[in-house]
Amino acid sequence: MSNLTFFEAQKWAFSFVEKHDGERSAIELLLKGLRGWSSVELLCHYSEQLTPAELVQFKKWVKCYNDGWPVQYLLGKASFFGHEFKVNENTLIPRPETAELVEWVLADYPAQIQQLRVADIGTGTGAIGISLQKERPAWEVTLTDISPAALQVAQVNAARLKAHVRLLEGDLFAPLTGQYQVIVSNPPYIAVNEQRFMDKSVLEHEPNAALFASENGLHFYHRIAAEIKPFISAETCLYLEIGFQQGMAVKKIFNEHFPTASVTVKRDLAGNERMVKVEFNIRRDESNADY
Repeated sequence: MSNLTFFEAQKWAFSFVEKHDGERSAIELLLKGLRGWSSVELLCHYSEQLTPAELVQFKKWVKCYNDGWPVQYLLGKASFFGHEFKVNENTLIPRPETAELVEWVLADYPAQIQQLRVADIGTGTGAIGISLQKERPAWEVTLTDISPAALQVAQVNAARLKAHVRLLEGDLFAPLTGQYQVIVSNPPYIAVNEQRFMDKSVLEHEPNAALFASENGLHFYHRIAAEIKPFISAETCLYLEIGFQQGMAVKKIFNEHFPTASVTVKRDLAGNERMVKVEFNIRRDESNADY
């Protein structure tokens, strides 16, 4: 396999992974990753030969992909909301459903609305909070995570993307002070008994602590509802990503804690219920009430 062109290397890799039900799109990502190319650049350089070192690296990546490694972890990066984020096994890989959550927040708060205080709880790579801050530079955005390793990744992403965000280590709301107009979170929400339905690559490589939750996946929604009160005002909106079968359960949790709240369950582009918005509508005489 010496002196292969990019086209020949791609052809070999297609044949190799298709024998094991791999995807051609993954091979293209790996080839582009060798030199940081776009799809157009790869097409323009198909006849160019890989260096010996590149060929060794490419073969290693293809084998790892075939063994179940996500392409994003092999490359150390993932695309999200028009930006490239560093990822590793300490963070989840940002997914399209989460981008829809970001879009919902931005649609509700047009660019002319300035200087909102925003908190991204359990930020991981920082994808949600950083994307919001890049789209709305005047917002004061704080990212929290209980994992120091995840926060290190988020810090790198914030620096690379020149996002002016604050990063705080702690469990859910613990490191926060004051009230926020927008709070957003993609917490762990997969029930432990749902492991049998998940891809092997996710189970073996993505951090379980960021995936699974007790109480049939609802544990963190119960905690958020119970602990959020000191950080909200009458105008606060909470945005959550949820599992596709959790819409009514999450709505019930917040209605029980906040009877005056408006809770909206939103479907993603695939038609699944994957997002919830809570508008708290708290009156002044409720500020010290216990629900």
